[in-house]
Amino acid sequence: MKQEKKNIIKSSLFVAMFFIVIAISISFITSGRVNDVSENQITESYNTLTDIIDENCEFNGMKLYGKIQFVTSFPDIKIKVVESFPDLKVKIVDAFPDDCGEWQIVNSFPDLKVQIVESFPDIKIKFVEAFPGLP
Repeated sequence: MKQEKKNIIKSSLFVAMFFIVIAISISFITSGRVNDVSENQITESYNTLTDIIDENCEFNGMKLYGKIQFVTSFPDIKIKVVESFPDLKVKIVDAFPDDCGEWQIVNSFPDLKVQIVESFPDIKIKFVEAFPGLP
């Protein structure tokens, strides 16, 4: 008898919680809060997360082309070299690194100091022989 009462109480509590959740969901939906987010806000948030490098080939105001010095400490930017899904495709050039993704390696007076890391990079790059820039 006691077991039956416990089962009835458990069932009643489950049903009551179910209806409370349904009531809260309906009031939330009908209050308009779900519809307050515009499509532009969603698009802007998505672009912020996916577009690490802007259309001017800059990351946080630093141009990602030019004279590059590889350092082991105090970099301007940390990179990880990958083979797939890079944020930037990089071509090493001997002179005139004027286009997006073209890097001239130097030992002094760099435009950008870069550290290669395995964890927590700012951007991921792939070295290429042709067609540098944004993927």
